[in-house]
Amino acid sequence: MTKKRKILWSALVVLIIAAGGVYWKVKQFAASRLMMNQALIFTLPAGTGRIGLEEKLVDQKLIGSGPWFDLLLKIEPGLAQFKAGTYRFQPSMTVREMLALLVSGKEAQFPIRFIEGSRLSEWLQQLRTAPYIKHTLKQDDAQAVEKALDLKNGAEGWFYPDTYSYTANTSDVAILERAHQRMEQIVTPLWQHRQDGLPYADPTAMITMASMVEKETALPAERARVASVFINRLRLGMRLQTDPTVIYGMGDKYKGVLTRTDLETPTAYNTYTINGLPPGPIAMPGKASLEAAAHPDHTHYLYFVADGKGGHTFSTNLASHNRAVDVWRRIEKEKHEK
Repeated sequence: MTKKRKILWSALVVLIIAAGGVYWKVKQFAASRLMMNQALIFTLPAGTGRIGLEEKLVDQKLIGSGPWFDLLLKIEPGLAQFKAGTYRFQPSMTVREMLALLVSGKEAQFPIRFIEGSRLSEWLQQLRTAPYIKHTLKQDDAQAVEKALDLKNGAEGWFYPDTYSYTANTSDVAILERAHQRMEQIVTPLWQHRQDGLPYADPTAMITMASMVEKETALPAERARVASVFINRLRLGMRLQTDPTVIYGMGDKYKGVLTRTDLETPTAYNTYTINGLPPGPIAMPGKASLEAAAHPDHTHYLYFVADGKGGHTFSTNLASHNRAVDVWRRIEKEKHEK
């Protein structure tokens, strides 16, 4: 072997060793953990390229500066096919796992929970303050929601209370649309297979009944019984006289305590002053209350009052009801005296 060939061969060996060292360094970088101690929400704007991504990661101190990030994307070009979006990085995540997540397009999911018995106005407040939601409703009221979703039967009561997951920039209307579709999916079969002879003109009336049941009791065993009381009173032409309807009709005027004047002041929803069901739901009922409205118990009860233990005492006549009210008042008095 000539001297020149020996020099070339030696140079080639050096290059191979150097390249191997670089490759090992890149692989080591890819396997290194992101520099973070807790989960982080990371947003990658549309149109961000390799340099832009690296700058964001360095600026947020998730990786150190150096040649390794760019070299990694050149050695493994599949990791450079990242997608814009909002992602959740975990502290145990490696650089490779982070890039694989960006390539997958699996954006972070954010939960929003709407509870049974809450009102549309409360839902709209939650949507307004929830993170990463795109706000498209120009007004936070029922009319705006009805217009946006083209609802023909009103908005209150027609959204199913549950936990919904969404990605960043999901609109408030899109979330409400999902909740409305869920409610329709549940109400439709219940309406079709409801108990015979119930005094409901349409599904909205059934939801209205369910919303009153939802507001009156939190005990699953009582829901169908509470519904039976309201059904029995409707059939006899008795006023429903349920406090939650009064509270709903008062709107912002309600300050936490109902007075006799409140009960006697007419509103469209005050079932102490109007006959029959109120004009619409007073809350978002859950499935159990909807089932109770569609299949109430067969009873002769006409009254119920809190029993002071978390449930209610049911009565078939006014005299028994008045005695139950006296018992409840004594229990409440004793509680306040302690």
